[in-house]
Amino acid sequence: MTKILVVEDSSVDRILVGGLLGKELGWNIQFANDGREALRKIESTGEDVFYPDVIVTDLQMPNMNGLELVGHIRDFHSKIPVVLITSLGSEEIAIKALRAGATSFTPKSMIKGDLVRTVKQVLEMAGRMQYARDNSSLPAPKQIAFVLENDSSLIGATIEHLQSNLPSWSDKDRLQIGMAMDEALVNAMHHGNLEVDSQLRETENEASYYELIRIRKSESPFCHRRVRVQAEFSDQHISVQISDDGKGFNPELIPDPTSDENLHNISGRGLYLIRSFMDSVDHNEAGNQITMKKLREAS
Repeated sequence: MTKILVVEDSSVDRILVGGLLGKELGWNIQFANDGREALRKIESTGEDVFYPDVIVTDLQMPNMNGLELVGHIRDFHSKIPVVLITSLGSEEIAIKALRAGATSFTPKSMIKGDLVRTVKQVLEMAGRMQYARDNSSLPAPKQIAFVLENDSSLIGATIEHLQSNLPSWSDKDRLQIGMAMDEALVNAMHHGNLEVDSQLRETENEASYYELIRIRKSESPFCHRRVRVQAEFSDQHISVQISDDGKGFNPELIPDPTSDENLHNISGRGLYLIRSFMDSVDHNEAGNQITMKKLREAS
């Protein structure tokens, strides 16, 4: 059974979040009023212990806020991913929490349609990291390359293969690299090659978004387009370049995903996470290629 710990000081919001997550079969939901109570549950002994597969937390709470909780989880329970619930007024702390080790976020204004989907994405990514880390090192940089059809089922295996070549990297780094790649590959397949606008998920029924993806996967010219992945990595760095055959876009016209007004839009979350998790992010002039680089976190 999947264990989820919801950390929220508002009783109204606990009921809302618990109701949304509780609809999923096989999910065991427990609650904490703040970060300190959450840690007591996680670090307790005997029958009272509740060690979750994922933590869903508010950011602004008394005693121990979401940022402080993320820092403790990163240092002492790094295998537990953390999903933030962001709201107006929490933008600055959200940015700090993501850079400190949180895995993803869902805007409170979009919580009904987005929270469960985000938690599932994070759980899937964390589930691909169950192999043990070790201190192996790569004496020289290693390179791999893939050509992918526009099939989302290929994304997980691609990321898992890459992560398995980063044995000495921290759980935080590997999880965040995986999330950044997942967002970039989805962007390349769905928005680049298939030209499906991400705002369709916000303005219409989500089923319409995935139905259009299904149709275009077998329509010309979309079905002939491919995604190319090139990666170079060692025990100290990783560089991933993802290209698609779509029309591209002007990167300069992208709204700044880190600005307060854009943090609460689902359509900008992918680029927001990529820029938060990777040390440098560059686009080519045509706008159909992204290069992401990250240095290994110091021990």
